[in-house]
Amino acid sequence: MHMEHKAGDKLFIDFTGKKLHIVDRDTGELKELEVFVCILRSSQYTYVEACASQKLEDFIRCTENSLWFYGGVPKALVPDNLKSAVTKSSRYEPKVNEVFADFAEHYETAILPTRTYRPRDKAIVENAVKIIYTRVFAPLRNQVFHSMADINIAIRELLEKHNAMPFRGREYSRCSLFMEIEKGELMPLPVKRYEVKRYAQATVHKNSHIYFGKDKHYYSVPYRHIGKQVKLVYTDNIVEIYHKHERFAVHTRDRKKYGYTTLADHMPSHHRFVSEWSSERFIDWAGNIGGHCKGYIIAILEKKQHPEQSYKSCLGVLHLAKKYGRERLDSACKRASEYGAYNYNMVERILKKGWDQIDDRNDEGTKMPEHKNIRGGKYYE
Repeated sequence: MHMEHKAGDKLFIDFTGKKLHIVDRDTGELKELEVFVCILRSSQYTYVEACASQKLEDFIRCTENSLWFYGGVPKALVPDNLKSAVTKSSRYEPKVNEVFADFAEHYETAILPTRTYRPRDKAIVENAVKIIYTRVFAPLRNQVFHSMADINIAIRELLEKHNAMPFRGREYSRCSLFMEIEKGELMPLPVKRYEVKRYAQATVHKNSHIYFGKDKHYYSVPYRHIGKQVKLVYTDNIVEIYHKHERFAVHTRDRKKYGYTTLADHMPSHHRFVSEWSSERFIDWAGNIGGHCKGYIIAILEKKQHPEQSYKSCLGVLHLAKKYGRERLDSACKRASEYGAYNYNMVERILKKGWDQIDDRNDEGTKMPEHKNIRGGKYYE
C-alpha cells in the first residue's frame, strides 16, 4: 500500500554485503573495507562511507558523520540488528547496545531497530544498497586506492552525482527533495560531537584512589567511598567515576603510567596535610619558632639526598614545640647544632635531659685551687 513518510522522521542504517578494498603501498597487500550506507526515508537522500570494520567505534563514527553530512538529526535511527547497535535482538523489546544508546541520547534521538527476519522493515535501505553497487562500487572497481581517506573522497564525489540525479520519470532529485522538504524538519546538531564511552569496574583503595588498568593510572575519589566497587565511564579525554548511578568524581584523562591524579578535596584531612609537605613549608614553620630552629631544619633537609627522606624528621622536631614550647625548642636546636647532630632523637634527648637550659658561661677568670698534685705553669718552662 502507499504510505506517506514524514519528513525528518527516520534514518535507515545498514552495511553493504560487498566490500571495497585498498592496497598497501609498500607490500601490495589488499585490505578490505566495510561500506556504511544510510538513507532518509522521505527524501531518500543517501550517505555512504568506507570504514575499517562494523565494530562499535567505526559504526558510531560513521553514523555521526552522516548526521553532520545531513546537517541535522532525525527523530529516530533505524539500524539493522548488527551487534554494534543491538546486543540482543527481539521482536518486541530488542536490547540496544549501551554505548549506541548513549550516542542517541547525546543527539536527542531514538533508536528503532528493525525486526529480525523482516526485510520489509528495511526495504528502503536495501534498495539503496543495490543502487550504490551500480553508482559507486562499479565506477571504483578499476581504480587503485592506497588509503581509506582517498577512497572516501572518491565515494563522496560519486555520491554527490547520485543524490543530484533526478528520479526516474521525475524532475526532482534526492538532493532537491531533501533541501525542499526534509532539511528544515531535522533537529539541530549539538555543539560538540559525541565521544565514544567505555566502561570498567574498580575498587576504591585505602589511599582514596582507584586504579584504571587500561592506562595504569590512579585517580582520586572522595575518601568516604573507600572500599566500594565503582563504575568507570571513560572517553579519550575524561574519566568519570560512579557508584549506584551517582557520579562523584570526574578527571581529565592522564595516560602517564603509575602516575596519580588527585583532587585535594577527595582526601581525608590528615592525608591532605601529608600531601602538602614541602621543604619550603617546614622552613617557614621553623622560622616562626626561632632562628636556631630554622637553621637546624635547613641542615636536616640538606643532609639527605632527597628532601622527602627527612620530612618526617623535620615534622618530629617541629612538633616538640607543642610539648616544650618554642623557646626551649629553639635552644635545643642550637645545642644540637653545636654537637653536629642533625636528627629528631638528638633534639628530643636534649629537651628531656634539660641540656637546653644549662648556662654555658665563660669560666676563664676562675682561679685554679691550690693542690700539691697540680703543676704550675713554671713546670713547662
